[in-house]
Amino acid sequence: MRLIIDTDTAGDDAFSILLALKAPHVTIEGITICNGNVPFDQQAENALYTLEVAGAGGTVPVWKGCPLPMLRKPVDATEFFGADGMSDAGFPQAQQRPEDGHAVDFLIDTIMSNPGEIEILAQAPLTNIATAYVKEPRIAQNLKHLWVMGGLDNSIGNTTPASEFNFYVDPEAAKIVINAGFRLTLSTWTLTMNSGLLPDDKLRVIEAMDTPLSRFFMAISQAPFKRTEMRYGRPLSTHPDSLTCACAIDHAIMLETADCLVDVETQGELTRAYSSICTPLTPAEAEIDFLWPSAPANARVIRKADTNRFAEMLIAALAD
Repeated sequence: MRLIIDTDTAGDDAFSILLALKAPHVTIEGITICNGNVPFDQQAENALYTLEVAGAGGTVPVWKGCPLPMLRKPVDATEFFGADGMSDAGFPQAQQRPEDGHAVDFLIDTIMSNPGEIEILAQAPLTNIATAYVKEPRIAQNLKHLWVMGGLDNSIGNTTPASEFNFYVDPEAAKIVINAGFRLTLSTWTLTMNSGLLPDDKLRVIEAMDTPLSRFFMAISQAPFKRTEMRYGRPLSTHPDSLTCACAIDHAIMLETADCLVDVETQGELTRAYSSICTPLTPAEAEIDFLWPSAPANARVIRKADTNRFAEMLIAALAD
């Protein structure tokens, strides 16, 4: 599997990178940085340090992409992840530096030079992917597969009642990408809350492992633990990005999927970035429910994942 990871590196983004690094059948062609969780340059530093702590410093190029959303004012999640995105752990600067050039050009060049071979794990706002598509629309047909973490599957959001963070930051980009014709699998915040919470016994295993990567995991999880305890009454280990990565590299983790018609709201005031997800109507149904969307499916939506299989994959990645 030849993979590009598009990320706004903070917290679970780093664990996703670790999963891909530790998968023997995955080659990470590059990591591209998009606006999102924390200050833009810090996200690049977090990706570089994650590579270094995993023993992969200097082996995977890191490219900076779009520092701002396409149209909106920037939004971040520093209150959740800490000012540095890593629970203010104070990690040193990695020796590896970002590449010269722009992530969007790297995306286009890599996809177009390797038609049908490259997959993208998009675990950030979709600004980089949308910009690459606008610049070179043929990437939609030349990309083997696009794995997107974003949106809601008819549930409550983590940013507003109607929205998930990645789509909320850049809803225009999300709408462009969802409707661009990519072969696309969507992993939503709904899936995270149903299948991507690390069980307490698995978290205790990680805490007791005392390896460099398990200590890294615990260090950068402290701020999310505190924020989820405030929100839900107990600390939660939430894994939207690493669960999406796990599904991409081990398809057996996907227990239930549905081919759906997906779109993203860009005009609403209270519903900014709301993701409309429904199964397409049959012709007979369309005659009855004439206001219901009736276009063909444009995404495979993951409805259920194997939490234990995912947790064991994460534990194995942290064992080195």
